[in-house]
Amino acid sequence: MLIYTVGTFDLLHVGHLALLEYCKSLGGVLAVGVASDRVVNSYKPNVPVIPLEQRMEMLRALRCVDIVRPYDELEYVSGCQELNADIFVIGEDWGSKPHNLAVESYLKSTGKQIKQVLYNPRTSSTTIKQNVMSQSYNVSDLKVAVQ
Repeated sequence: MLIYTVGTFDLLHVGHLALLEYCKSLGGVLAVGVASDRVVNSYKPNVPVIPLEQRMEMLRALRCVDIVRPYDELEYVSGCQELNADIFVIGEDWGSKPHNLAVESYLKSTGKQIKQVLYNPRTSSTTIKQNVMSQSYNVSDLKVAVQ
């Protein structure tokens, strides 16, 4: 069985880990689609803080993740088809945009499952970014790591 989920996965945090571990618990192989900066910028005001290749590298390092693949179009049918996904896991903010309805229709027509999960309330990339921005640092107090 192949489980597929997608996201930005910027500033990897415990909410991401909870989602990915849940996906893996559904059984089999876990494939993760990672949105390119262009895709993210099409629906969010800012591109991710962490570059795509680095976000993918971090996900590959997790023991619960088996496959990491980028996607550069805001559509999910091709990923589900290419991977032959049995279950597509989505977040609570899924909505009824055309790209979402297209993959729902595809999955239903092929007898595949779609599971919607609630986000982990402990944290989010947006919250982390807001917390960092709200902190003020005195540059003279910062220590530079020497390698």
